Amino acid sequence: MRRTSTALLLTVLAAVLLTVLPRATPAAAHDATSTAYAEITGTADRPEARLDLEYDLLMKSAWLYAEAYQARERDEQLRQLAQHADAVGAYVTGHFGLVRGARACTARPAGDADLRSRGGRAFAVVTLDYTCPAGADEPVTVASALFPDAESFVHSTRTIVHYDVGGRRGSQVLTPAAASLTLAGADPAATTHQVGDFFVLGTEHLLFGLDHILFLLSLLLGARSLRDIVLTASAFTAAHSVTFLLAACGVVEVPAGVVEPVIAASIAVVALANVLLRDRARNARWRLPTVFVFGLVHGLGFAGSLGIDESWSWELLLSLLSFNVGIEVVQLGIIAVVFPLLALLRRVPAHRWALPALTAPIVLVSCYWVWDRVTQAA
Repeated sequence: MRRTSTALLLTVLAAVLLTVLPRATPAAAHDATSTAYAEITGTADRPEARLDLEYDLLMKSAWLYAEAYQARERDEQLRQLAQHADAVGAYVTGHFGLVRGARACTARPAGDADLRSRGGRAFAVVTLDYTCPAGADEPVTVASALFPDAESFVHSTRTIVHYDVGGRRGSQVLTPAAASLTLAGADPAATTHQVGDFFVLGTEHLLFGLDHILFLLSLLLGARSLRDIVLTASAFTAAHSVTFLLAACGVVEVPAGVVEPVIAASIAVVALANVLLRDRARNARWRLPTVFVFGLVHGLGFAGSLGIDESWSWELLLSLLSFNVGIEVVQLGIIAVVFPLLALLRRVPAHRWALPALTAPIVLVSCYWVWDRVTQAA
Protein backbone atom coordinates (compact mmCIF):
# COMPACT_ATOMS: atom_id res chain seq x y z
CA MET A 1 0.00 0.00 0.00
CA ARG A 2 2.82 2.38 0.91
CA ARG A 3 4.65 1.68 -2.37
CA THR A 4 1.44 2.28 -4.30
CA SER A 5 0.88 5.63 -2.55
CA THR A 6 4.48 6.65 -3.21
CA ALA A 7 4.22 5.76 -6.89
CA LEU A 8 0.97 7.70 -7.20
CA LEU A 9 2.42 10.81 -5.57
CA LEU A 10 5.54 10.70 -7.74
CA THR A 11 3.39 10.27 -10.83
CA VAL A 12 1.33 13.35 -9.97
CA LEU A 13 4.41 15.45 -9.16
CA ALA A 14 6.19 14.26 -12.29
CA ALA A 15 3.13 15.23 -14.31
CA VAL A 16 3.41 18.77 -12.95
CA LEU A 17 7.04 18.97 -14.08
CA LEU A 18 6.41 17.32 -17.43
CA THR A 19 3.77 19.91 -18.31
CA VAL A 20 6.39 22.59 -17.74
CA LEU A 21 9.72 21.22 -18.93
CA PRO A 22 8.89 20.38 -22.58
CA ARG A 23 8.20 24.09 -23.12
CA ALA A 24 11.12 25.23 -21.02
CA THR A 25 13.26 26.85 -23.67
CA PRO A 26 13.19 30.65 -23.54
CA ALA A 27 14.52 31.05 -27.07
CA ALA A 28 12.28 28.40 -28.61
CA ALA A 29 10.48 28.89 -31.90
CA HIS A 30 7.21 30.75 -31.63
CA ASP A 31 4.63 28.07 -30.90
CA ALA A 32 2.60 30.18 -28.48
CA THR A 33 1.75 33.84 -28.21
CA SER A 34 3.56 37.15 -28.33
CA THR A 35 3.15 40.48 -26.60
CA ALA A 36 3.58 43.84 -28.32
CA TYR A 37 3.98 47.07 -26.36
CA ALA A 38 2.64 50.48 -27.38
CA GLU A 39 3.23 53.78 -25.59
CA ILE A 40 1.18 56.65 -27.02
CA THR A 41 1.86 60.26 -26.04
CA GLY A 42 1.34 63.78 -27.38
CA THR A 43 -1.86 65.59 -28.27
CA ALA A 44 -5.05 64.41 -29.95
CA ASP A 45 -4.00 66.25 -33.13
CA ARG A 46 -0.38 65.04 -33.15
CA PRO A 47 0.03 61.81 -31.16
CA GLU A 48 3.20 59.72 -31.18
CA ALA A 49 3.30 55.94 -30.81
CA ARG A 50 6.37 53.96 -29.76
CA LEU A 51 6.00 50.25 -30.47
CA ASP A 52 8.18 47.46 -29.06
CA LEU A 53 7.87 44.34 -31.25
CA GLU A 54 9.79 41.05 -31.16
CA TYR A 55 12.55 41.45 -33.72
CA ASP A 56 12.49 38.04 -35.40
CA LEU A 57 8.69 37.92 -35.46
CA LEU A 58 8.50 41.40 -37.00
CA MET A 59 10.97 40.50 -39.74
CA LYS A 60 9.10 37.29 -40.52
CA SER A 61 5.76 39.08 -40.63
CA ALA A 62 7.22 41.67 -43.01
CA TRP A 63 8.04 38.69 -45.28
CA LEU A 64 11.77 39.28 -45.29
CA TYR A 65 14.44 36.68 -46.01
CA ALA A 66 15.94 34.37 -43.39
CA GLU A 67 19.12 36.44 -43.11
CA ALA A 68 16.96 39.24 -41.69
CA TYR A 69 14.92 37.36 -39.09
CA GLN A 70 17.73 34.98 -38.12
CA ALA A 71 20.17 37.78 -37.30
CA ARG A 72 21.35 37.49 -33.69
CA GLU A 73 24.03 40.15 -33.26
CA ARG A 74 22.75 43.59 -32.29
CA ASP A 75 24.73 45.42 -34.98
CA GLU A 76 23.45 43.08 -37.67
CA GLN A 77 19.87 43.40 -36.45
CA LEU A 78 20.14 47.18 -36.58
CA ARG A 79 21.59 46.94 -40.08
CA GLN A 80 18.70 44.74 -41.20
CA LEU A 81 16.15 47.13 -39.69
CA ALA A 82 17.72 50.06 -41.54
CA GLN A 83 18.02 48.14 -44.80
CA HIS A 84 14.38 47.02 -44.69
CA ALA A 85 12.92 50.15 -43.10
CA ASP A 86 10.28 50.52 -45.83
CA ALA A 87 9.01 46.94 -45.46
CA VAL A 88 9.00 47.15 -41.66
CA GLY A 89 7.23 50.53 -41.73
CA ALA A 90 4.63 49.25 -44.19
CA TYR A 91 3.88 46.24 -42.01
CA VAL A 92 3.59 48.23 -38.77
CA THR A 93 1.42 51.02 -40.21
CA GLY A 94 -0.74 48.42 -41.93
CA HIS A 95 -1.42 46.56 -38.67
CA PHE A 96 -1.43 49.34 -36.05
CA GLY A 97 -3.31 52.58 -36.51
CA LEU A 98 -5.00 55.55 -34.89
CA VAL A 99 -8.41 56.92 -35.90
CA ARG A 100 -10.12 60.16 -34.93
CA GLY A 101 -13.76 60.47 -35.74
CA ALA A 102 -14.37 58.57 -38.98
CA ARG A 103 -10.95 59.37 -40.45
CA ALA A 104 -7.67 57.54 -40.03
CA CYS A 105 -4.68 59.45 -38.72
CA THR A 106 -1.70 59.67 -41.06
CA ALA A 107 1.48 57.93 -39.84
CA ARG A 108 5.11 58.53 -40.71
CA PRO A 109 8.25 56.97 -39.18
CA ALA A 110 10.05 59.15 -36.62
CA GLY A 111 13.71 58.27 -37.05
CA ASP A 112 15.42 54.90 -37.40
CA ALA A 113 14.23 51.80 -35.59
CA ASP A 114 16.14 50.84 -32.45
CA LEU A 115 16.53 47.67 -30.36
CA ARG A 116 15.97 46.74 -26.74
CA SER A 117 15.98 43.48 -24.78
CA ARG A 118 12.91 42.05 -23.02
CA GLY A 119 13.07 38.71 -21.25
CA GLY A 120 16.22 37.78 -23.12
CA ARG A 121 14.66 38.49 -26.52
CA ALA A 122 15.44 41.30 -28.93
CA PHE A 123 12.62 43.78 -29.54
CA ALA A 124 12.58 46.29 -32.36
CA VAL A 125 11.56 49.79 -31.23
CA VAL A 126 9.58 51.57 -33.96
CA THR A 127 8.37 55.14 -33.40
CA LEU A 128 5.57 56.68 -35.47
CA ASP A 129 4.37 60.28 -35.62
CA TYR A 130 0.67 60.68 -36.40
CA THR A 131 -1.30 63.58 -37.79
CA CYS A 132 -4.99 63.32 -36.89
CA PRO A 133 -7.93 65.39 -38.22
CA ALA A 134 -7.91 68.72 -36.41
CA GLY A 135 -10.98 70.15 -34.77
CA ALA A 136 -12.77 66.84 -34.35
CA ASP A 137 -14.59 66.41 -31.06
CA GLU A 138 -14.11 62.65 -30.93
CA PRO A 139 -11.24 61.12 -28.95
CA VAL A 140 -8.53 59.07 -30.62
CA THR A 141 -9.10 55.34 -31.09
CA VAL A 142 -6.26 52.80 -31.26
CA ALA A 143 -6.60 49.60 -33.30
CA SER A 144 -4.06 46.78 -33.37
CA ALA A 145 -3.87 43.75 -35.65
CA LEU A 146 -0.19 43.04 -35.06
CA PHE A 147 0.93 39.44 -35.63
CA PRO A 148 -2.54 37.97 -36.27
CA ASP A 149 -3.32 34.26 -36.11
CA ALA A 150 -3.63 34.18 -39.92
CA GLU A 151 0.12 34.71 -40.27
CA SER A 152 0.56 31.38 -38.42
CA PHE A 153 3.77 32.48 -36.67
CA VAL A 154 2.04 32.99 -33.30
CA HIS A 155 -1.49 33.10 -32.00
CA SER A 156 -3.52 35.27 -29.64
CA THR A 157 -1.12 38.22 -29.76
CA ARG A 158 -1.67 40.84 -27.05
CA THR A 159 -0.80 44.51 -27.33
CA ILE A 160 -0.26 46.31 -24.02
CA VAL A 161 -1.16 49.97 -24.55
CA HIS A 162 -0.14 52.79 -22.19
CA TYR A 163 -1.32 56.26 -23.19
CA ASP A 164 -1.10 59.86 -22.10
CA VAL A 165 -2.72 61.86 -24.89
CA GLY A 166 -4.27 65.29 -24.47
CA GLY A 167 -4.85 64.82 -20.75
CA ARG A 168 -6.35 61.34 -21.18
CA ARG A 169 -4.31 58.68 -19.40
CA GLY A 170 -4.71 54.97 -18.91
CA SER A 171 -3.69 51.44 -19.87
CA GLN A 172 -5.37 48.52 -21.55
CA VAL A 173 -4.56 45.18 -23.14
CA LEU A 174 -5.72 44.65 -26.71
CA THR A 175 -6.46 41.13 -27.93
CA PRO A 176 -7.83 39.68 -31.20
CA ALA A 177 -11.27 39.63 -29.57
CA ALA A 178 -10.99 43.25 -28.35
CA ALA A 179 -8.62 44.86 -30.81
CA SER A 180 -9.44 48.55 -30.36
CA LEU A 181 -9.33 51.10 -27.58
CA THR A 182 -10.75 54.61 -27.30
CA LEU A 183 -8.39 56.89 -25.40
CA ALA A 184 -10.81 58.11 -22.76
CA GLY A 185 -10.32 59.96 -19.50
CA ALA A 186 -11.62 58.87 -16.09
CA ASP A 187 -14.44 56.41 -16.76
CA PRO A 188 -15.68 53.74 -14.30
CA ALA A 189 -16.25 51.25 -17.12
CA ALA A 190 -12.76 51.85 -18.53
CA THR A 191 -11.27 51.51 -15.03
CA THR A 192 -13.02 48.17 -14.49
CA HIS A 193 -11.78 46.97 -17.86
CA GLN A 194 -8.25 48.08 -17.00
CA VAL A 195 -8.28 46.23 -13.65
CA GLY A 196 -9.59 43.06 -15.29
CA ASP A 197 -7.10 43.21 -18.17
CA PHE A 198 -4.04 43.54 -15.96
CA PHE A 199 -5.29 40.98 -13.43
CA VAL A 200 -5.62 38.42 -16.24
CA LEU A 201 -2.24 39.49 -17.62
CA GLY A 202 -0.67 38.85 -14.21
CA THR A 203 -2.20 35.38 -13.93
CA GLU A 204 -1.06 34.49 -17.45
CA HIS A 205 2.42 35.85 -16.85
CA LEU A 206 3.01 33.52 -13.90
CA LEU A 207 1.24 30.55 -15.47
CA PHE A 208 3.29 30.80 -18.67
CA GLY A 209 6.41 32.29 -17.08
CA LEU A 210 8.20 28.98 -16.80
CA ASP A 211 11.18 30.35 -14.91
CA HIS A 212 8.99 31.83 -12.18
CA ILE A 213 7.02 28.58 -11.88
CA LEU A 214 10.19 26.51 -11.56
CA PHE A 215 11.46 28.88 -8.89
CA LEU A 216 8.20 28.45 -6.96
CA LEU A 217 8.38 24.65 -7.35
CA SER A 218 11.95 24.75 -6.01
CA LEU A 219 10.73 26.66 -2.97
CA LEU A 220 7.99 24.10 -2.42
CA LEU A 221 10.40 21.16 -2.72
CA GLY A 222 12.54 22.67 0.05
CA ALA A 223 9.73 23.57 2.45
CA ARG A 224 9.54 21.30 5.49
CA SER A 225 6.22 22.49 6.88
CA LEU A 226 3.27 24.77 6.20
CA ARG A 227 4.98 27.42 8.34
CA ASP A 228 8.08 27.17 6.11
CA ILE A 229 6.17 27.71 2.91
CA VAL A 230 4.09 30.57 4.38
CA LEU A 231 7.24 32.40 5.51
CA THR A 232 9.08 31.67 2.27
CA ALA A 233 6.18 32.66 0.01
CA SER A 234 5.65 35.83 2.07
CA ALA A 235 9.34 36.78 1.72
CA PHE A 236 9.22 36.17 -2.02
CA THR A 237 5.98 38.15 -2.42
CA ALA A 238 7.22 41.09 -0.36
CA ALA A 239 10.53 41.24 -2.25
CA HIS A 240 9.19 40.98 -5.78
CA SER A 241 6.37 43.44 -5.03
CA VAL A 242 8.88 46.10 -3.94
CA THR A 243 11.15 45.90 -6.99
CA PHE A 244 8.19 45.33 -9.33
CA LEU A 245 6.62 48.64 -8.30
CA LEU A 246 9.92 50.54 -8.21
CA ALA A 247 11.08 49.25 -11.60
CA ALA A 248 7.73 49.76 -13.30
CA CYS A 249 7.62 53.35 -12.02
CA GLY A 250 11.13 54.01 -13.33
CA VAL A 251 12.80 54.39 -9.90
CA VAL A 252 15.03 51.34 -10.45
CA GLU A 253 16.39 50.24 -13.81
CA VAL A 254 18.44 47.09 -14.40
CA PRO A 255 19.15 45.72 -17.91
CA ALA A 256 17.28 42.57 -18.90
CA GLY A 257 20.65 41.10 -19.89
CA VAL A 258 21.50 41.06 -16.17
CA VAL A 259 18.08 40.26 -14.70
CA GLU A 260 17.18 37.25 -16.85
CA PRO A 261 20.36 35.18 -16.27
CA VAL A 262 20.17 35.88 -12.51
CA ILE A 263 16.54 34.70 -12.44
CA ALA A 264 17.61 31.47 -14.13
CA ALA A 265 20.54 31.09 -11.71
CA SER A 266 18.23 31.61 -8.73
CA ILE A 267 16.26 28.50 -9.70
CA ALA A 268 19.38 26.35 -9.79
CA VAL A 269 20.69 27.74 -6.48
CA VAL A 270 17.44 27.13 -4.57
CA ALA A 271 16.90 23.70 -6.13
CA LEU A 272 20.46 22.53 -5.34
CA ALA A 273 20.29 23.90 -1.80
CA ASN A 274 17.22 21.75 -1.18
CA VAL A 275 19.33 18.66 -1.83
CA LEU A 276 22.67 19.73 -0.37
CA LEU A 277 21.36 21.37 2.81
CA ARG A 278 19.16 18.62 4.18
CA ASP A 279 19.70 19.71 7.81
CA ARG A 280 16.61 21.69 8.81
CA ALA A 281 18.47 24.27 10.93
CA ARG A 282 21.01 25.03 8.20
CA ASN A 283 18.27 25.13 5.60
CA ALA A 284 16.26 27.64 7.63
CA ARG A 285 19.25 30.00 8.13
CA TRP A 286 19.90 30.55 4.43
CA ARG A 287 16.37 30.14 3.09
CA LEU A 288 14.55 33.37 3.96
CA PRO A 289 17.35 35.87 3.19
CA THR A 290 18.24 34.06 -0.03
CA VAL A 291 14.65 33.86 -1.21
CA PHE A 292 14.14 37.54 -0.37
CA VAL A 293 17.20 38.59 -2.42
CA PHE A 294 16.16 36.48 -5.38
CA GLY A 295 12.60 37.78 -5.02
CA LEU A 296 13.94 41.29 -5.61
CA VAL A 297 15.39 40.11 -8.93
CA HIS A 298 12.20 38.30 -9.96
CA GLY A 299 10.29 41.55 -9.33
CA LEU A 300 12.47 43.24 -11.96
CA GLY A 301 11.52 40.45 -14.36
CA PHE A 302 7.81 40.94 -13.67
CA ALA A 303 8.15 44.68 -14.33
CA GLY A 304 9.93 44.10 -17.62
CA SER A 305 6.98 42.07 -18.91
CA LEU A 306 4.67 45.10 -18.70
CA GLY A 307 6.80 47.38 -20.83
CA ILE A 308 6.01 50.48 -18.78
CA ASP A 309 8.21 53.52 -19.39
CA GLU A 310 5.77 56.22 -18.37
CA SER A 311 6.01 58.41 -15.28
CA TRP A 312 4.10 57.89 -12.04
CA SER A 313 0.31 58.16 -12.11
CA TRP A 314 -2.66 56.66 -10.28
CA GLU A 315 -3.64 54.90 -13.52
CA LEU A 316 -0.22 53.29 -13.59
CA LEU A 317 -0.48 52.20 -9.95
CA LEU A 318 -3.88 50.63 -10.64
CA SER A 319 -2.43 48.59 -13.50
CA LEU A 320 0.54 47.48 -11.42
CA LEU A 321 -1.54 46.43 -8.42
CA SER A 322 -3.98 44.50 -10.61
CA PHE A 323 -1.12 42.71 -12.35
CA ASN A 324 0.53 41.86 -9.02
CA VAL A 325 -2.72 40.52 -7.53
CA GLY A 326 -3.06 38.25 -10.56
CA ILE A 327 0.44 36.90 -9.93
CA GLU A 328 -0.33 36.23 -6.26
CA VAL A 329 -3.59 34.41 -7.00
CA VAL A 330 -1.81 31.95 -9.30
CA GLN A 331 1.06 31.58 -6.85
CA LEU A 332 -1.35 30.66 -4.05
CA GLY A 333 -3.17 28.25 -6.36
CA ILE A 334 0.06 26.41 -7.21
CA ILE A 335 0.99 26.20 -3.52
CA ALA A 336 -2.48 24.85 -2.63
CA VAL A 337 -2.14 22.06 -5.21
CA VAL A 338 1.52 21.06 -4.93
CA PHE A 339 2.36 21.48 -1.24
CA PRO A 340 -0.13 18.89 0.10
CA LEU A 341 1.27 16.34 -2.39
CA LEU A 342 4.81 17.02 -1.21
CA ALA A 343 3.72 16.81 2.43
CA LEU A 344 2.29 13.33 1.77
CA LEU A 345 5.43 12.29 -0.09
CA ARG A 346 7.64 13.21 2.88
CA ARG A 347 5.76 10.70 5.03
CA VAL A 348 7.14 7.74 3.09
CA PRO A 349 10.76 6.46 2.95
CA ALA A 350 10.98 7.12 -0.78
CA HIS A 351 11.19 10.86 -0.19
CA ARG A 352 14.97 10.59 0.30
CA TRP A 353 15.54 9.73 -3.35
CA ALA A 354 12.37 11.36 -4.69
CA LEU A 355 13.57 14.91 -3.86
CA PRO A 356 16.81 14.60 -5.90
CA ALA A 357 14.84 12.94 -8.72
CA LEU A 358 12.41 15.87 -8.90
CA THR A 359 15.20 18.43 -8.47
CA ALA A 360 17.51 17.17 -11.22
CA PRO A 361 15.42 18.27 -14.25
CA ILE A 362 14.84 21.69 -12.66
CA VAL A 363 18.58 22.21 -12.19
CA LEU A 364 19.38 21.06 -15.73
CA VAL A 365 16.83 23.37 -17.33
CA SER A 366 17.80 26.39 -15.22
CA CYS A 367 21.52 25.89 -15.95
CA TYR A 368 20.74 25.76 -19.65
CA TRP A 369 18.75 29.00 -19.30
CA VAL A 370 21.71 30.68 -17.58
CA TRP A 371 24.02 29.71 -20.46
CA ASP A 372 21.47 30.65 -23.14
CA ARG A 373 20.63 34.04 -21.63
CA VAL A 374 24.25 34.98 -20.96
CA THR A 375 25.27 34.13 -24.52
CA GLN A 376 22.33 36.10 -25.93
CA ALA A 377 23.18 39.12 -23.80
CA ALA A 378 26.88 39.01 -24.74
